[in-house]
Amino acid sequence: MDDANALVNGDLQPVFIARLRDRGHFGIKCGLENIQALLIELGRPDTGFPVVLIAGTNGKGSTGAFLAHMLKAAGVIVGWTTSPHLADLTERIWVDGEPIGVGALDLLLSEVFEAEDQAGLHATYFELMITAALSAFRMTGVQVAIVEVGMGGRWDATNATDPILTVLTTVGLDHQQYLGDTREAIAREKLCTARDGRPLVLGPTLDPAWIRPLLSCQPTLHPSPRLGPVDLRWDHSRVDGKRVGLAGLHQLDNLATAFEAVRQLRAQGFPIPEECLWPSLADMQWPGRLWQVPGLEGVWMDGAHNPDGACVLADHALACGVRPHLYVGSMGDKDLRGVARELKRMRPLSVTFVQGDAPRYATAPALWESWDLEAPMLTLRQASAHLRAQSEAPRLVTGSLYLLGDLLREMDIRPF
Repeated sequence: MDDANALVNGDLQPVFIARLRDRGHFGIKCGLENIQALLIELGRPDTGFPVVLIAGTNGKGSTGAFLAHMLKAAGVIVGWTTSPHLADLTERIWVDGEPIGVGALDLLLSEVFEAEDQAGLHATYFELMITAALSAFRMTGVQVAIVEVGMGGRWDATNATDPILTVLTTVGLDHQQYLGDTREAIAREKLCTARDGRPLVLGPTLDPAWIRPLLSCQPTLHPSPRLGPVDLRWDHSRVDGKRVGLAGLHQLDNLATAFEAVRQLRAQGFPIPEECLWPSLADMQWPGRLWQVPGLEGVWMDGAHNPDGACVLADHALACGVRPHLYVGSMGDKDLRGVARELKRMRPLSVTFVQGDAPRYATAPALWESWDLEAPMLTLRQASAHLRAQSEAPRLVTGSLYLLGDLLREMDIRPF
């Protein structure tokens, strides 16, 4: 019996998932040759369904979550791939509203690794996962695949697909070491996901007049009109009286972007009734995006990891009159001072730093310097104990999705 069959019968641990983890999360390759070779070896699984490609600095995951929820409510079988995951690798691949199972993922990865061997190449973690996701969508017969770009766009593995629709949520300063030092340079990289003559949906913060000169092709531009009137609450919003489960004005911009994507899909012949969309959003949750952690009283998590993300998080706290105790941990290659500048605006009751085990985490001296504050630095175990204790004021954990995932695993809390 081979490893893949043995896994299905429960005799073995998921060996190919373990092999994937050995690649490490952060390998980057400028080029599409690897992913194209993998897809060719597997018979081009990406051609078996229409693809919606979502790029942007912030808001990709939330926009994808909104779009996936609405399409599922309309009766569409949706495949969705997002990154990074929080607690478990299977969170990166969703089919019809559910993350893929461990056994199914390991079987898919066994095929991907075989394709890698046949092609004689060494792919990155992200290239292997995207190939597995596209294979999963073919295997399950999805009717639409929502594919979230990992970083940039030009050389991102997801750009090997041929999308019928591209979405650009926001453009801000992040990953400058790879994408460039200006918003214009970063936008050019992300806009390489657009296609000639096909719709490009722009988030409400993006001006088509600014975007148009940065394009290397000629898509049709579709700016997303903002939603309103709006009633903001800390844990949800109401738009014209209709409840939206994801909180924050920035989430309403992401929702507006998803609605424009729906309109463009309708224009291409997808039957998506209007009356089913809003009810699907009322109690929607997306873990890691201003999310109340189940089982922990008054603990919220948000994955803001760059100044733009920290800005909208601080804006929301100020708009709602909430002053939380902050728990902050970041990756060392991020704009620590820019994030600190924005988070300070919410006038937190206290600030506590958290450092995980991975070497990529920012150290205590780096955080102290960025914040001009020698706040306590906790380990994951110590931070978990703090968060389980009682507190009269809300506690907000932020600075990195990787931090949120590490804490959830430490506390044995499953986000889905």
